[in-house]
Amino acid sequence: MAHQYFDDNRDLAHDLKTYETELFGESFRFTTDSGVFSRDRLDFGSRLLLETTAHLDFPEGPFLDLGCGYGPVGTVLGRLYPERTIRMVDVSERALDLAQENTALNGVSNVAISRSSAYDQITDERFAAIFTNPPIRAGKQVVHQFLEGAYDQLLPGGLLLVVIQKKQGAPSARKKMEEVFGQVEEIERKKGYWILSSQK
Repeated sequence: MAHQYFDDNRDLAHDLKTYETELFGESFRFTTDSGVFSRDRLDFGSRLLLETTAHLDFPEGPFLDLGCGYGPVGTVLGRLYPERTIRMVDVSERALDLAQENTALNGVSNVAISRSSAYDQITDERFAAIFTNPPIRAGKQVVHQFLEGAYDQLLPGGLLLVVIQKKQGAPSARKKMEEVFGQVEEIERKKGYWILSSQK
């Protein structure tokens, strides 16, 4: 049975790689491995999410990188917002180990990294923003769990920020966010990717 990036891939054979990328005029370096999402480069969706949303106005409080993978979004956010704590969670232990390594590799220390399936291990925390590039291959039910659970995890005025391809369920995600929050804004649409935002 093939391994998916949202599985716990601790027993999968290693194949470490490192790549470099630039965002906001700064260089970042990431180590990846077999069994993680977009292991060869920063995926277009995550890059678009960061570029589109990183300078929005947020209330005070920590950020959540939900489904952080090997940590590119949370690492970049940690560099951009050194005064905030960036909570990074994923279901994959391999991804979390890489996220720990990559935040350190990029000199980012204002992070808290731990395992959580969606929000199940962080129910007592509230966030100024939740950033997510949801695991589409895990299925619509998991994606909608990410969206539905966000409301209770946000501080007043907090934002849920989602990147998702149109062909992989963006219209459905938009409808779900409208149901949960009573409003949704399409901040950007580029190369088939939508950046969606809802505010508590």
